[in-house]
Amino acid sequence: MTHFATIEELRARAKRRVPKMFYEYVDAGSWTESTYRANSNDFAELKFRQRVAVDFSRRNLATTMVGHPVSMPVALAPTGIAGMQCADGEILAARAAERFGVPFTLSTVSVCSIEDVAAHTKQPFWFQLYMMKDRVFISDLIKRAELAGCSTLVLTLDLQIQGQRHKDLRNGLSTPPKLTLRNLAHLARYPTWCAGMLRTSRRTFGNIVGHAPGVTGIASMAQWALNQFDPTLTWKDIDWVRKQWGGKLILKGILDPEDAKIALGCGADALIVSNHGGRQLDGAPSTISMLPRIADAVQGDIELHMDGGVRSGQDVLKAIACGARAVYIGRAFLYGLGALGEAGVTRALEIIRSELDTTMALCGVTDVHDVNGRVLVVGGYRPVARDMPHVTDTQVRVHAV
Repeated sequence: MTHFATIEELRARAKRRVPKMFYEYVDAGSWTESTYRANSNDFAELKFRQRVAVDFSRRNLATTMVGHPVSMPVALAPTGIAGMQCADGEILAARAAERFGVPFTLSTVSVCSIEDVAAHTKQPFWFQLYMMKDRVFISDLIKRAELAGCSTLVLTLDLQIQGQRHKDLRNGLSTPPKLTLRNLAHLARYPTWCAGMLRTSRRTFGNIVGHAPGVTGIASMAQWALNQFDPTLTWKDIDWVRKQWGGKLILKGILDPEDAKIALGCGADALIVSNHGGRQLDGAPSTISMLPRIADAVQGDIELHMDGGVRSGQDVLKAIACGARAVYIGRAFLYGLGALGEAGVTRALEIIRSELDTTMALCGVTDVHDVNGRVLVVGGYRPVARDMPHVTDTQVRVHAV
């Protein structure tokens, strides 16, 4: 397992082991995929300041996320149908995260149910909620998360309507896959994946099938989902969720400073700067490019997290330097899951931790709490020196070194 040195190597292995429709469900964005690419590419525009003659024999990556201790400022993002990357995928990922000391966030549209994951873990995990029109079902879903011991609710705001993902349409994505001759012939090329799926009974949407009214299988699930995402969702609905949920609340999908300011009055404990991994509004800016502006807008009045394009520990450090308290990895851990199952998720976390630890030290910082915009250089220039927790419009206000 240790011969996988990068997330990219795990991705290449996953591509060989996971059927195309499920691999491409992960490795895709909406429409032209310009925002999906920008999420990763824009990290490369940020450069580090190398510092020397600093005693970094002792280093600390441990911090907190909404008050919960974490071994490093990273959480596993909520990702739909992770259980199709590998049999029982959400359970395996949750166990890997638990051992590593970072949060795992279960998606509403997971394959393994809330109860499945709770039965196979010891520590509280987080639950991500999509708002549906059926508020009775949503209320019951929140109660199920509470009964399962979930400590934090992540409410996604940017999926009132689904962006078009061309690869999913071409592949005829369904969970489980439709048993057509074409699909059967394709699946036969992935014997390890098939063997795992044959051994498990978890092959559809565990949080929904058998729980939502009238949803008893994949056919009824598809029609239900088509009609349930709620285009009427507004800020006032967050008050309704807050009344239903007594634990920590995180709002996911903030990409504009004005929305961030509005969100400050919603009683949330943190915001996730996110464009849904480039899977919704194509042509939107990357999350790392908007993070400093949103940090300026909220002025430290709420904890900021971010996701989108994080493929290394260096990306984690850049995000923290730009104003994030922590980041979420989605595709990075899914590549590990598809490549090696639970061991692959662990390896992905090991890679990111090692890269974060080494890069932080080479920037002359020994504690993750001390990371700020002064560790960054942009295009041969460095930001105005200031003791701030983030870079303020780094791409605009710079002085020559």
